Amino acid sequence: MFADEEDVDTLPDAYGLREIQESGELICITLSGPDTYFEFRGKGFGLQNDLAEQFAQDIGVRMRMEVAHDTLEAIRRLKSGEVDILALDMPETAGTLRCRNHWLVADLQADLSQSIDDWYRPEILEQIKNRPAVRHEVRRKPRPMMLNASTGQICQYDALLQQHASTIGWDWRLLAAQCYQESAFDPQAVSWAGAQGLMQIMPGTAEHLGVRGDVFDPATNIEASVRYLRELNGTFSDIPDQSSRIPFILAAYNGGVNHVRDAMALTQKHGGNEKIWRDVAPYILHLAEPQYYRDPVVKSGYLRGSETHGYVENIMDRWAEYRGQARNFSKASTPAPAKNPREKAEIRKPDIAYD
Repeated sequence: MFADEEDVDTLPDAYGLREIQESGELICITLSGPDTYFEFRGKGFGLQNDLAEQFAQDIGVRMRMEVAHDTLEAIRRLKSGEVDILALDMPETAGTLRCRNHWLVADLQADLSQSIDDWYRPEILEQIKNRPAVRHEVRRKPRPMMLNASTGQICQYDALLQQHASTIGWDWRLLAAQCYQESAFDPQAVSWAGAQGLMQIMPGTAEHLGVRGDVFDPATNIEASVRYLRELNGTFSDIPDQSSRIPFILAAYNGGVNHVRDAMALTQKHGGNEKIWRDVAPYILHLAEPQYYRDPVVKSGYLRGSETHGYVENIMDRWAEYRGQARNFSKASTPAPAKNPREKAEIRKPDIAYD
């Protein structure tokens, strides 16, 4: 019913538990979805991901999760020996696959099957299922959106934000709006995903950027985030208009480059302009829907689309407010205040230059 119904009489030489432990890596495969596996800021989440990680820890290896578009592909790759476990709630199946606590393994991998049986206990599944719903909450101290409205001071880190924003040609108030969205200006903030500090740098991102020093230090954290923003700017250099590039960069900072590219691919497929944010934004939202995140043009699967969409909208709205209220440290021309700072159309966007 789930397999491709072809009889596979022989399998590749079984890559069993001993070989997995020697290699140091367990390779699993599943389907993308909110209850199976999804990526957020480069880190895997979801029930099957968490179960597979716990099992990998039990046998002393790291876990790598692959994502298939459907069960046919997942079973084919398991049969071919490309992966070790199909981590999905599957029924019993016959032939060359065996079901171990609803996961599938190759029938010849008896030692791997036995290790799953020895490890699994129903309470493991219940503990993961009973965790609080995954929400993008940040443990942080509340801060006002502006430190001093009468003087136009946004926060105590205005000078740092202005200094580092200038290195990428951004209006410092845009960086301040993003900083508030990330941490509400709390340098000790930590998110459910493990992001840290003022600009919520993920440990993996910090390692990628070669960050040295305390990531909770405001100067270190802001400098690292700006280096990452510069990198993202280069990633989206195919969007020629620099101002139009901003929401794509912000969306990628929150949800990941690959998810933004998926939304762009869906936009193009459905007749929109993949380089205009207003055309792409609906497909950011659609990436939370199976008919879209399982589309063949989508490579990275499910995204908590409402979160990424809201992230961009909130920052752009807050930037508009700051431009109407905050003092401008630079000597560049200052947009005329809007009658209503929430009406972004009434505020002239400053020219954004990226070096």
